[in-house]
Amino acid sequence: MTASQAAPDISMRGKVCLVTGATSGIGKMTALELATKGATVVIVGRDRQKCEDTLAEIAAATDSKALDYIVADLSSFVECRRMAQEFLARYNKLNVLVNNVGAIFMRKQNSPDGLEMSWALNHFSYFWLSCLLLDVLKSSSPSRIVNVSSDAHKRASLSEVPNFRGKMPVGYMTYANTKLANVLFTNQMAYSIKSTGVTVNALHPGVVATNFGANNGLIGRIMQTYSSIFGLRPEQGAKTVVYLATAPELYTTTGKYFVNCREVPSSKASYDTKFGARLWQWSLDVSGRLGMDTRRIEILK
Repeated sequence: MTASQAAPDISMRGKVCLVTGATSGIGKMTALELATKGATVVIVGRDRQKCEDTLAEIAAATDSKALDYIVADLSSFVECRRMAQEFLARYNKLNVLVNNVGAIFMRKQNSPDGLEMSWALNHFSYFWLSCLLLDVLKSSSPSRIVNVSSDAHKRASLSEVPNFRGKMPVGYMTYANTKLANVLFTNQMAYSIKSTGVTVNALHPGVVATNFGANNGLIGRIMQTYSSIFGLRPEQGAKTVVYLATAPELYTTTGKYFVNCREVPSSKASYDTKFGARLWQWSLDVSGRLGMDTRRIEILK
């Protein structure tokens, strides 16, 4: 069933939703479904033309006029900060932040800030945007932060905060470590802001047939072949994301992990509150060195 064939649904009318990594795959389908439900949807992507094409597709499928985009490379702190400022200049509320952008890098690559790229994009973009937009999320409460993680976090080897100056793994293991960081961050932030009316939850979307991994040459093509054969369709992968963003029954649910629209336990390591606090402080320290004003976030520790 396409969005245009679905029965009218205005359950999200009046809500403003921001979706990162939304020009393809899960993010694109999430934006489409939120628009179908009547929400004002703002997507974020690196490529202006892809953003415009995506909005044109969503508009054609939903007849929605409440669509917008912001171009930003979310692996860069400066770009994240500019994106947040641009959003706040246009909108005075934010009801749902979907942190979806992410990638796997099979070779060592640094972000514009000199951070390992997997960590910059998969972890820090979630941290930066959630913190930079926290005030507007609070003032818009009840509001929600939805963090797209992965069951790959259960295979992580993360036991200490990364040292970007030293030798560190790349490829799948680093990806898994960043996905564990997503869950640890979710748990830590949920606890820190539990009385604000902002909920924070994480999810595993499943193995989805998208262009994920396409930036990795032959290995990427093998990954895509596997996912195209065994993976879910993007609309299926987006189902749990949309559920966490919209379900009325999750009004107060926070700090949880979901698979197939059901709350399930995450890995044992993800419940390590002491390490979660260290990861939070490390994220603050790195962000502070990059120029982030962390004073309002410091009180959340």
